[in-house]
Amino acid sequence: MDWKAELAELDTGLARYGSDQQSSMAGFGTLHHAALEPGALDTRHKELIALAIGISRQCIGCIASHVQSCIEAGASRAEIAETVNVCVLMGGGPALVYGIKALEAYDALTA
Repeated sequence: MDWKAELAELDTGLARYGSDQQSSMAGFGTLHHAALEPGALDTRHKELIALAIGISRQCIGCIASHVQSCIEAGASRAEIAETVNVCVLMGGGPALVYGIKALEAYDALTA
């Protein structure tokens, strides 16, 4: 899978939606930034949680986006792998399949 292309396609779709639905996208953007800003948890840990939810929900776009954000927040491959472990514990085989995709995304986006 071409993870950089996946991110580009997602960005294009979000931009198109945002231009059509400005208020909704602005609201989502505000929520997104507020939820991920440092607080009791730092942004890296919050991004790992978001990635875990993306894996559990089997959302390729979420995996691509949050792996990229995890990288930007300083998460290591080992932290991604341990996040996958927790997903597998809670979600079984399907989480394993999408967790492997998250690791592939990490490898591709850090290459």
